[in-house]
Amino acid sequence: MNKTELQQNKSLPSKQERHKLFGSVEPGPRTKPIDKNKMADLQNSKKDFLFDIDMVGISNVKHPISIPSTMTPEIQTTIGTFSFGSSIAKGSKGTNMSRFTEQLDKYHREGFAIDLTTLKTFTEELAGRLKESDAEVEVSFPWFFERKGPYSDLSGMNHAHATIRVEYDEKTGHDITCTLTGTITTLCPCSKEISEYSAHNQRGNVTMSVKLTDDFDEQKTDWKAALLEAAESNASARIHPVLKRPDEKMVTEQAYENPRFVEDIVRLVAADLYEYDFVEAFEVTCRNEESIHLHDAVASLSYDKKQELK
Repeated sequence: MNKTELQQNKSLPSKQERHKLFGSVEPGPRTKPIDKNKMADLQNSKKDFLFDIDMVGISNVKHPISIPSTMTPEIQTTIGTFSFGSSIAKGSKGTNMSRFTEQLDKYHREGFAIDLTTLKTFTEELAGRLKESDAEVEVSFPWFFERKGPYSDLSGMNHAHATIRVEYDEKTGHDITCTLTGTITTLCPCSKEISEYSAHNQRGNVTMSVKLTDDFDEQKTDWKAALLEAAESNASARIHPVLKRPDEKMVTEQAYENPRFVEDIVRLVAADLYEYDFVEAFEVTCRNEESIHLHDAVASLSYDKKQELK
């Protein structure tokens, strides 16, 4: 009889006995109430707890969501990473954590499309559920879009990383910040200038955070597509999932004809964001994963159009 046969014929104790072997014990006496109405509610204790709290809530909540887009695919299902919160006054001990996920489940059952109108309603209802005057939600997700080769027209899927943050206050209303990180090709102007031939290039990551105007109409403008275009149209070249040889020739020649430092990228992208009438303020960062260095090159700038009025 071999070792496997011996193991198969081994007589084991019952599952209950195995659990005891590894430390399980019998339940002890139960003295505290199981009826919710009879349980102590520490979070709702009212006293002077010394300080107001700016924000308390939960984060790193993964949940399925659907994303509408003006680019193909127009509707996609993906995973959102959420954080929720609200302020609490010093007269309250804590918040009711379960109400955040209760609110999320309610919207999920109704079909949670991640658009600004839905998230504005979500934060208002969340504030009411928490019995607070404010609430905030932030959701981050990968956003996929179709990209075709410039010559072959063969398509594949690219993706960018998007974040929406909605803050609600019953006195001031909603404050919305949208962020998109897109990937581009950049070719080094210095390398092109000093070399007899060729020039090194690298992959650049452009992150744009914009504060939207109060009258922004998402039915007219897809902010994701607009920010992506601001990044890609100012790059040395766009990133493509499918490139045949004629495509590759076009892309590499385009990059050579449009050299960009990280400083160039943030200024050019900023100019486009400045011209978007739905953007009130913005911050742009470009990080190049250098191909001839172990370090990254990075540049950033921020601008607030409201400051022009002062």
